[in-house]
Amino acid sequence: MYSGIYNGAKKHEPDLQHVLHRAWENGLAKLIITGGNLDESKKALELVKEDNRLYSTVGCHPTRCKEFEDDPESYFEGLSKIIENGESNIVAVGECGLDYDRLQFCDKETQLKFFEKQLGLSKRWNLPLFLHCRNSADDLISILSKHEGLKGVVHSFDGSKEEMKTIVSLGYYIGLNGCSLKTQDNLDVVKEVPNDKLLLETDCPWCEVRPSHAGSKFIKTTFPSVKKEKWRAELMVKGRNEPANIIQILEIISAVKGENVGVLSEQVYRNTMQLFFPNESLDL
Repeated sequence: MYSGIYNGAKKHEPDLQHVLHRAWENGLAKLIITGGNLDESKKALELVKEDNRLYSTVGCHPTRCKEFEDDPESYFEGLSKIIENGESNIVAVGECGLDYDRLQFCDKETQLKFFEKQLGLSKRWNLPLFLHCRNSADDLISILSKHEGLKGVVHSFDGSKEEMKTIVSLGYYIGLNGCSLKTQDNLDVVKEVPNDKLLLETDCPWCEVRPSHAGSKFIKTTFPSVKKEKWRAELMVKGRNEPANIIQILEIISAVKGENVGVLSEQVYRNTMQLFFPNESLDL
């Protein structure tokens, strides 16, 4: 989408630099780009090396785990090599985990096998996990419970209060974005997430907060946008999420929790630094 291509059709010129400019202009200090498979992880690393404010993850999304099957060890070592080459630019292993909503892309057995295998990358390189969980919390929790000493975040969380509490009890963080704020039930769970285990994200270009979402009424900050067919470099594209929109996630969660925006943002900043950048200063 940041190349101007939507469903295979080109609608406008590449504009990632404009997207990044809006992010920096709106107060973001670092961005983490997600690797979804071996090829994407390589491309993400190439991109982050262009700007020292960019970082990336390395991993294979559960719906793509069939890519492991031809030569599991070679694929695993390929991921490991990217981490080695990326050095401090790589801040997590993932996106990995389980997705039982989309088994048409990869069956449960294959997902389970290669999710657990990727935990070996976290152990080998002492990196946190960036975890995906869709309709699969019981199995995810069961696997994580067997592997002590790991840390990470279950991102784009949309599960139950009980699932959230169990994940937190294992020491993991809860990552929230627009997909976590769709319903009143979602907001009821968000209210209970401990502040010291809370992370915010956009998961852009996906997971924008839509007017139909329960959390949308709490948004105070909006950005001008146009349809992709009327693209302008200085404006956002309707329906395409951007990093700058993370302020909206903060505003919604602050309102739901009854917390001061500034105080909560400082806590989330500290959480983020402690998980992904533990060797850097926590100075705000």
